[in-house]
Amino acid sequence: MQKQSLYANPFALMMDPQAVLEAMERSERLNRLQSRVCRPLDKPLIPLVSSEGQAFDQEVDAAPDIEESAEEDQQV
Repeated sequence: MQKQSLYANPFALMMDPQAVLEAMERSERLNRLQSRVCRPLDKPLIPLVSSEGQAFDQEVDAAPDIEESAEEDQQV
């Protein structure tokens, strides 16, 4: 009877993870579930970035933001 009340309390189950694993192995409902193994793709498709694109990105990153320059002009 004490084991049943222990299993009914999820916080008590955290204190005894081995009991949880054993209960999962004995569970008929879990054993009847259909399962399938999904694996990620071997090689993800990552697009190649041209040197032109990298140069443009660096130029944009280096340029001051329009909003920041407008705020600076108003403060002066």
